[in-house]
Amino acid sequence: MSRAEAWGVALGYHRTDGAWHEPPPETVDAILDSMGAGRADAPAADGPRFARPGDWVGERTVLTLEDGGEIGVEGALPPDLPFGYHRLGERALIVSPGRCVLPARREWGWAVQLYAARSRASWGIGDLADLRRLAEWSAREQGAGLVLVNPLHAAVPGVPQQASPYFPSSRRFRNPLYLRVEEVPGAEAIDDLGELAAAGHALNDDRRIDRDAVYKHKLAALEQVYERFRGDPALDEYCRREGPSLEGYATFCTIAEDQGCPWPQWPAPLRRPGSSAVAGYRDAYSSRVRFHMWLQWLLDVQLEGAGRGGAAIVHDLAVGVDPGGADAWLWNDVIVGEMAVGAPPDEFNTQGQDWGVPPFDPWKLRAAGYGPFIETIRSALRHAGGIRLDHVMGLFRLFWVPRGTSAKHGTYVRYPASDLLDIVALESHRAGAYVVGEDLGTVEDAVRHELWERDVLSYRLLWFERESPERWPVKALAAVTTHDLPTIAGLWSGRDVEAQRSVGAQPNEDALAATRAHLQAVSGVASPDAPVEDVVAGAHRALGRAACMLVTAALDDALAVEERPNMPGTLDEWPNWSIALPAPLEEIERHPGAQAVAEALRR
Repeated sequence: MSRAEAWGVALGYHRTDGAWHEPPPETVDAILDSMGAGRADAPAADGPRFARPGDWVGERTVLTLEDGGEIGVEGALPPDLPFGYHRLGERALIVSPGRCVLPARREWGWAVQLYAARSRASWGIGDLADLRRLAEWSAREQGAGLVLVNPLHAAVPGVPQQASPYFPSSRRFRNPLYLRVEEVPGAEAIDDLGELAAAGHALNDDRRIDRDAVYKHKLAALEQVYERFRGDPALDEYCRREGPSLEGYATFCTIAEDQGCPWPQWPAPLRRPGSSAVAGYRDAYSSRVRFHMWLQWLLDVQLEGAGRGGAAIVHDLAVGVDPGGADAWLWNDVIVGEMAVGAPPDEFNTQGQDWGVPPFDPWKLRAAGYGPFIETIRSALRHAGGIRLDHVMGLFRLFWVPRGTSAKHGTYVRYPASDLLDIVALESHRAGAYVVGEDLGTVEDAVRHELWERDVLSYRLLWFERESPERWPVKALAAVTTHDLPTIAGLWSGRDVEAQRSVGAQPNEDALAATRAHLQAVSGVASPDAPVEDVVAGAHRALGRAACMLVTAALDDALAVEERPNMPGTLDEWPNWSIALPAPLEEIERHPGAQAVAEALRR
């Protein structure tokens, strides 16, 4: 084994077409330097020990349980040892069930970009009250069991607001844009609430979402409510439970409002979260820090309400964070800022992808006891029936791209998948929630088998699968498409290819033509000029026959939306993450397309 491979850096990989590709030597050297490899032949193996109840540990020692209790151990762990985060002597011990929770029964549901799902009561963006309405309607009127939403992660405060839910400031906390202001206790006492609400409602007239305007209106209202807030024991309990993580996040937001972002441009003393300068800032602006903690408490309360009594909410966990945001600041000792995560070239993205988010250093993460990873997974599972792990292959390996170079020149870095999957399984059991792994793209042969063994559901798309849906795996979520790929209407009409050309992309027209022909065959329409509504209904009738435990339909497809939510590889050329659905929820609930798709999947 070479030195690079000992550090987990791949000296080559197979592309989606099967061809072997080797990265430039400069890429390998840059990655090793970013890890602080120096001249070491291999990294240190410090980190927690992982086990199952009853495992042999050999030595005679004291087992300190997570709740503080102590047990003498000699030879084997107790067979009834609770799952959790314990200590075996001086070493951390993580006891995991090894497998995730599975769905209790076969379910179908809607996949929706929450920001796009506006009601007439929205302030220009879909919010948590809209999510509650959607979940209740889906369950009550249509028999759906889940609603899969885009990541609700927090963005950096201020304007401009980040549009991409996959480029968050923090994956542990959520975006205040999703608050329904009228449901915040005390909002009714604001003198100009009606004026602010009217301005917010007026934003619904434009199909393109103006997050900056939404932010200004909602922040103005929320600041007024907070001025009159005199405390609540429930907020105190929330702050106690979230502890230093919440305080650190709120401190970041307070400094960011004053200093701007990204944080690497702050004065040097403020770049270190544990510095006396940061502590002084927190003390001097304690009321504003408390304001941001209050916002997160409100989001937690409204999120809990959204999932109560309707279809289960399935949250999406982004693969990374904004390098200039809160998580990267708080965890800058385990995040590699010199690198970005991406994907190698494939048939749909011929230039490869650079997502801009920095990776965890796998060795420093392990040395930190996986604390940042545990917090991230636990937060994603809060108030959730399940989670979707975006780019689940990242638990095994991530494609690192040195900043300033092309994605074509990146290579893979290995991660301790067994450890990470044990943590995911443990948190899945604690939350009673299932886990879906988005395993699209370049996937090693052993990865899907390991995920199957761990009861992590696979992700199967009609766009990619050529076998009949009846033959798809049982332990999987079935769908037609995703936010990064053409909608049914966009593919069928040819508008998606036109859109790609208009932004200077290089669409693989042969692959798209083959996918369109596959869509015609699967949907059962006789003519390539059939109405798109017939194609949508036929495609979902086929999807409804899938053997998979979970099936989702995109609201975009039910409404025959031609624009995809996101065009990979573009910035301002396409309104990424900013296109609202063409009708409010009040109309969608009666829309014939939504009814047809629901009927197809109920079968």
